[in-house]
Amino acid sequence: MEVFFLGTGTSEGVPVIAQPDDIEIDLDNPKNWRTRTSVHVVMDGCHIQVDAAPEFRLQCIQNNIRKIDHFILSHGHADHIQGMDDLRRFCRIRDGHALPVYGHDDGLKRVREIYPYAIRDFARGNYPAFNLLSMPSKLELEGGTIQSILLPHGKFNTLGLVFIEKTSQKKFSYYTDCNEVPEAACELASGSDLLALDALRFKPHPSHMSIEKAIHTAKNINAIQTQLVHMTCQVDVGRDSHLLPDGIEFAYDGLRIAI
Repeated sequence: MEVFFLGTGTSEGVPVIAQPDDIEIDLDNPKNWRTRTSVHVVMDGCHIQVDAAPEFRLQCIQNNIRKIDHFILSHGHADHIQGMDDLRRFCRIRDGHALPVYGHDDGLKRVREIYPYAIRDFARGNYPAFNLLSMPSKLELEGGTIQSILLPHGKFNTLGLVFIEKTSQKKFSYYTDCNEVPEAACELASGSDLLALDALRFKPHPSHMSIEKAIHTAKNINAIQTQLVHMTCQVDVGRDSHLLPDGIEFAYDGLRIAI
């Protein structure tokens, strides 16, 4: 299994527009330049894209993403859905056949509202085509299985996803955009070879986990390695990494992990 961290930043990206002078972050360190959070997973040759950030086109070019077989929308917030029009290229690669798009009800409703022209079985002209499908608790794909569970994200819910590759049985759990990970979700992710966790900033936030809370959650899940994602401009990878326990790291754009 291969995991590509295409983006690791919060909804504003890092640095933000008109980056405040009083927030110290080393922008000479490329790991501190973060586009909006998304991930690409390859299981036994099956390519799954989770979310499409506003920078999705550039993320695909920079990471040489050339194929998508299935798309999963974790939730319908702007920083995770606004790049979906650029899925048109992957529809053309599929000879115009609609791309399977999985999500929960709220997320799929937002897709219908923003991309009504794309809800069709076959791409027409230079447009994408989406086959909208409700994400089941266990999705069987040609490369393995993906289990899903709802995570609280303030007043909303996010799909937590657990990937298990067919041949290797390697396990990757992806829990972005949540303010806590309930016990059932911790149990589902238990034994992960790789875990990605929301960790917005050091201060508490009503709809995201703080870094302290993410560390506590990571210890409960006890994955072999944990990468923190969805971080604000208040997090400096070079300055702050020493604050993390062994086995837990700040992810960065372009990070590629084979497990």
